[in-house]
Amino acid sequence: MFSKILIANRGEIAVRIIRACREMGIQTVAVFSKADRESLHVKLADDAICIGESPSSESYLNIPALISAAEIADVEAIHPGYGFLAENAHFAEICESCQIKFIGPRPESIRLAGDKSVARLEMKKVGVPIIPGSKGTVKDQEEALRLSKKLGYPVIVKACAGGGGKGIKIAHNDGKLISAFLTAQSEAEAAFGSGEVYIEKFIEEPRHIEVQIMADSFGNVVHLGERDCSVQRRHQKLIEESPAPGMSAKLRKKIGDTAIRAAKAFKYENAGTIEFLVDKNEDFYFMEMNTRLQVEHPVTEMVTGIDLVKEQLRVAAGEKLSFTQEQVQITGHAIECRINAEDPDNNFMPSPGKIEVWRMPGGPGVRLDTHVYTGYSIPPFYDSMIAKLIAYGKNRQDAITVMLRALREIEIKPIKTTAALHARILSHPRFRQGSVNTKFIESTIFGEGKTDEAGPNKEKK
Repeated sequence: MFSKILIANRGEIAVRIIRACREMGIQTVAVFSKADRESLHVKLADDAICIGESPSSESYLNIPALISAAEIADVEAIHPGYGFLAENAHFAEICESCQIKFIGPRPESIRLAGDKSVARLEMKKVGVPIIPGSKGTVKDQEEALRLSKKLGYPVIVKACAGGGGKGIKIAHNDGKLISAFLTAQSEAEAAFGSGEVYIEKFIEEPRHIEVQIMADSFGNVVHLGERDCSVQRRHQKLIEESPAPGMSAKLRKKIGDTAIRAAKAFKYENAGTIEFLVDKNEDFYFMEMNTRLQVEHPVTEMVTGIDLVKEQLRVAAGEKLSFTQEQVQITGHAIECRINAEDPDNNFMPSPGKIEVWRMPGGPGVRLDTHVYTGYSIPPFYDSMIAKLIAYGKNRQDAITVMLRALREIEIKPIKTTAALHARILSHPRFRQGSVNTKFIESTIFGEGKTDEAGPNKEKK
């Protein structure tokens, strides 16, 4: 096992990794930008190194600075967390060339899964169902038009690289397609440095179901159940839960087995997620693979009792998985709400600033992952998520009850947050019935036809 690792990230995920390492007797080195000098992860780590100015391009995305920090601190491994460089194959390769273990999949797996158009073709080869669409990158507007007419509208244009809802546009006719194609290319180029896009048939009102997998270097691949991530706003997840409500036992087994087959096709190691769209007939289609730990991993931990970060560390250190598929048991129900420093009543405008009042929820069944505290100043440079609130119950209704109680206990002033919005969502009859899909927010919370324009874009993790 490692004796010292560097965490190439910030915020609550850095805190989460530090805590797992401390329980395993592993020393941690935090890195921070000048804006994050007072962040909790800096205070909790055994050592901390400033790696640059506040913008992420000059700090958390600065590979030379990260490698220099790792060499100065004499660490054996780097955990990338999620976001930033977590799915950057080049960064993983550089770590390897410097004899620093990258706590994640091999670079070739990251590269294969990261190009979504190539990943689709790989899945098709091994019999994983994919959404009808282009065979690869769509080169120009003329090809986009021909393909879209063949598939039938609506279609969705997607960036081949990246994630987080960037470079994704829906088109319902020829005119809208050209605009969607050009806009998606532009967004993808700006966000990921590549303007390549592909096109798929748009599945209307699907559920977004993802399967957590874990694999070691000995060929063992296990899934830890599924999560429902259908409650989204502008392709950004708001609420996640496990197990997925209303899923038949037949579909649950089939989608889990398919996720394992997909992971093996990628020759995958460490933690990852296979994401699917599920339609009204319980037909499901591969969407993408996330080659990292997910933001919503705590709900899986709550229902399985397995610490995914500790398992990542063990696998990266060359150990076999500590459990088999038969030993994975799903017990109870867990829900996660992402608490963002945003104003839902003002087009989700980011709300950075100093936290003068910070009252945390607690009690049975409540977990809070965060990096903020009373007196902490939220910087304006990064993703607006300041906490993840997780509730656990013996069944889904119990988990909802615990979450609503926890949301009412939260007090964060004077900044604006999404806590009240989450309470509104969880109180909605359709959510309580488990009748949700990716259009749930716009069709119920914001109302039919009401616009939901995003606030100014900030650098996203």
